[in-house]
Amino acid sequence: MDKSWMHADRRSKEFELGFEEFLKFAESNAVNIDKISCPCKKCCNVDGFSVEVVRDHVFYYGILESYKVWRWHGESMYDNGVESESESESESVNGDPGMGENDVEVGESEDEEMSEDSNEFLKFVEDGDQPLYNGCDHTTKMNFLVESFSWKAKHVVTDSCFGDFLELVKGLLPAENLVPLTTNDAKKTLSVLGMDYEKIHACPNDCILYRGDAVLVDAEECPSCGVSRWKLGRDNIPKKNVPAKVLWYFPPIPRFKRFYQSPKTAKNLTWHDWGRKKDKMMRHPADSPTWKLLDSKYPELGNDHRNLRLALSSDGFNPHSMQNSLYSCWPVILVTYNLPPWLCMKRKFMMLTLLISGPKQPGNDIDVYLQPLIDDLKLLWNGVEEVYDAFRGEYFKLKAVLFWTINDFPAYGNLSGSVVRGYHGCPICVDQTRPRRLKKGNKLVFMRHRRGLPRHHPYRRQAAAFDNTIEEDLAPVPLTGEEVLARVEGLNCEFGKREESTPRVRIVDDQDRPCWKKSLYSFN
Repeated sequence: MDKSWMHADRRSKEFELGFEEFLKFAESNAVNIDKISCPCKKCCNVDGFSVEVVRDHVFYYGILESYKVWRWHGESMYDNGVESESESESESVNGDPGMGENDVEVGESEDEEMSEDSNEFLKFVEDGDQPLYNGCDHTTKMNFLVESFSWKAKHVVTDSCFGDFLELVKGLLPAENLVPLTTNDAKKTLSVLGMDYEKIHACPNDCILYRGDAVLVDAEECPSCGVSRWKLGRDNIPKKNVPAKVLWYFPPIPRFKRFYQSPKTAKNLTWHDWGRKKDKMMRHPADSPTWKLLDSKYPELGNDHRNLRLALSSDGFNPHSMQNSLYSCWPVILVTYNLPPWLCMKRKFMMLTLLISGPKQPGNDIDVYLQPLIDDLKLLWNGVEEVYDAFRGEYFKLKAVLFWTINDFPAYGNLSGSVVRGYHGCPICVDQTRPRRLKKGNKLVFMRHRRGLPRHHPYRRQAAAFDNTIEEDLAPVPLTGEEVLARVEGLNCEFGKREESTPRVRIVDDQDRPCWKKSLYSFN
């Protein structure tokens, strides 16, 4: 089926005729004619409307050009086949203007060719290419699993309901079909793709994770605070094998390997080297001083442009909407900066690595939950051997570095250990913050921002316009990494939330107020 009209101007006759054919195709395959998935750029096939509303949406917002396989409108991925290399290269996604003359416009395909470097993965592909049942010529086992899990995620189907669905389909198809009998069997089949995860039990008070040491893995209660590992029932009796708190960990290294097993993604991961316009303008993180400093300071990292630069982002959200306003769940996401700007913030490339369950936010104890991720990041810093690059057809040693963190100011304090409120609330000025407490409101205000102005700026002498003082001091010089390390090395921090037996003593002398709450986990 010709889909070239999707890239034409939607005011043209070509687009109009092609879109009418699409509507006829979607209408003929629709289960509910009033709930056809809308492929406009706003709805992205999430919402369903009547044909008239879909037509208005597409002509107003434009059609989703990356929607190459009309899976939500009755087209089978198996019937459509995988695009040829010449067709996929002709498709394009327009990036930001001014990206450079060497930019290669890259289309996003639903199906990407994967390499055959792994025997386990090759067996999975050979097994998945088998017909779903004897005589079936329109779908395969792998296609059925992918489509069914996509349907499960779209309609938020529970595992038990999905298991009943598999039993029903298996009973309706001819004998000796390859449909998995249970949800667990289906998940085990897809786990070969590197989408596995770990459920790690945690102390309810955020003291420890039950991992690593064999004694700790088998422990029934927290050795730090003595709280039971298991959830308490109504009679305060622990429920065996029902953890009180769970950390979901999704290892990033297998997924990074999968990135490089796709020729198209492996090529995009080096775009910052061959496709970026290098004219000393800031368009990409590769143009930043931090990127250039790392390349010069660690040549073994900068010499191979396939090495990854990552950003870590974390914040709390309430998964129960307004039903429970006190519940806080914290995801930790890795962003890959090697990709072009129009791809690095796509959902498919934003990698969920940790999911910290509630009901309480981890706060300063988030270091406890970052342990498995930090261990993998250390492995990536030292290098992971035998990673296959499908684009160049060779094995290489993959390295990665954590570049930045993306978070709001309170989460910045939790991750870095810096005090972000009070007398030393500025992480740049630290003990040179110099706040002032209001006499009537009894609140701290920060009025020394004029220190950042040039030495002879007129605002420095306009006392009446600010706080009736003339600013003569210079801005504090930010601490270097070595200076920060020297200050936090002696800090002793006990993780976990405990009730304080003695009241806090208010510190009167500003010089005795701490600037850090804990030592950075990375330096432990």
